[in-house]
Amino acid sequence: MNFLDNIATDKRREVTAKRALVSLPALVERAKRAGSPRDFLGAISEGGIIAELKARTPTIDSFTHSTSLPELAATYQQNGAAAISIVADPARFGTSMADVARVHETVALPVIAKDFVVDVYQIMEARASGADAVLLIVRLLEIDTLRELYAAAHELGMSVLVETHSEEEILAALAIGARIIGINNRDLDRMTVSLETTRRLAHLVPDDVVLVSESGIRSEQDVAALAELGARAFLVGGSLLDADDPGALLRAMVDMAKNARTRTRKAV
Repeated sequence: MNFLDNIATDKRREVTAKRALVSLPALVERAKRAGSPRDFLGAISEGGIIAELKARTPTIDSFTHSTSLPELAATYQQNGAAAISIVADPARFGTSMADVARVHETVALPVIAKDFVVDVYQIMEARASGADAVLLIVRLLEIDTLRELYAAAHELGMSVLVETHSEEEILAALAIGARIIGINNRDLDRMTVSLETTRRLAHLVPDDVVLVSESGIRSEQDVAALAELGARAFLVGGSLLDADDPGALLRAMVDMAKNARTRTRKAV
């Protein structure tokens, strides 16, 4: 089994255990009581950085700033992040829905919960925890399930970042009406990263869909190069979490993203 297959198996097991403690109808009521989500789609539509929080990864034991995530979230907000991403997978990334809730209370920015979603229960859990948006990974889901989960999130008023890594996956995302499509530069089978993935696939995403380039973005020069390909938003994690000065690096990336968006509008 590959990385995603293992995760899918684990997530289904986790959902079964959670359902035994809190039923889906009870969780749906909690999600509905969470109020109106912040506008993640609007926040990233004009170009910007989605700054990510996580404590570790399957290949990195810990990040420099992994012990001060709420403070780092405030730094992200102060330095111009458009939104904040939190990986909600404690076993592999050291952060959870509890972190989503804490950060949502700390900042005024939209927050996306990046779980490996295989069941509607996880979407309800994300909204009940204060998430304004969720991630759906095309490679992880059958098309009918992808469509059902997308609809469930939208019924709650949430934005959905639909993640892709191939031409077929982008076509699937477009088929369900995705308004935000992410191109993950990381191959989740091999755990290799290349910005060439965005270069190869970006032209497939229509102009009226927000294209997010994810993973492997380490500098403002990377932001500029990806913006030239059509990316409007940029999900940045490890480089900020390990930076000597995360605020300064984020500010440089934010400025580059805004400048690139301004140039694009003038060209049109």
